[in-house]
Amino acid sequence: MELRHLRYFVAVAEEGSVTLAAERRLHTAQPSLSRQLRDLEREVGAQLLVRSVHGVELTAAGRAFLDHARLALSQVEAAGAAARRAAHPAKTSIVMGFLTGTEMDWFTEAVRLLRDELPKLEVVLVSQTSPELRSGLLRGQIDVAFLRPEPELPDLVFKHLTSEPLVVVLPSDHRLAALETIGLRDIEGETFVNVSATAPTLRIVIDDFLQAAGVKVVTSHEAASLSMAISLIASTQGVALLPIYAQNFLPRSVVSRPWPARLRRSTWLSATTRATRLRS
Repeated sequence: MELRHLRYFVAVAEEGSVTLAAERRLHTAQPSLSRQLRDLEREVGAQLLVRSVHGVELTAAGRAFLDHARLALSQVEAAGAAARRAAHPAKTSIVMGFLTGTEMDWFTEAVRLLRDELPKLEVVLVSQTSPELRSGLLRGQIDVAFLRPEPELPDLVFKHLTSEPLVVVLPSDHRLAALETIGLRDIEGETFVNVSATAPTLRIVIDDFLQAAGVKVVTSHEAASLSMAISLIASTQGVALLPIYAQNFLPRSVVSRPWPARLRRSTWLSATTRATRLRS
């Protein structure tokens, strides 16, 4: 198994399409990419992807493999960064952590603000869940992180940056997808995909909002990552409430819909917070 196989697989999983991944992310020919994916599945010993008219969906094995593939790639990136820092010890570095998916919105702006310092500053990007970012901050492995606020962390300093709305995410061929906006009662009785304990703050916000609104849903599946949530939505014809940045990762088989205007403010989530570790 080679690193390029992992990169190819992650790109296809995130794009939801072999063709789009080949064109947008990998700049390679689609037949060649398909062969590489088949080689990876033979090496793993399990089918990771299912191709359909809507694109590509992850199998249960694929969903399990995706998180480990991302972790392996991030560890390789971290190893390279550590080697570069060791080779150039005089160069100052800053490790910036992002809640997975938000780096698309925040990293470019962070680099712009640091532009004057970049010639003498190495910026290392880490993309993880909120609990992982919190742990990295507390261990001193991350200098500053963009994550959701968590209570009872006296060793971290949080500064609120923005809030974002929750949107309804559902399959593109779902009956509710024909609506421009989705009401509270519309999702009752639907297969509901919720986030797991890997996103504790988001889970609390979603559960509290549904309870306060009197909406009765039963969690059918829990997703440990955004990619898993999207795969579950597509494969189970389920619906989910997710932060609006999830729209950046939706394949053609999955769409998002807002709440009616009168409800949107009540579904805003204090989502992106900058945190740093207190230093004595």
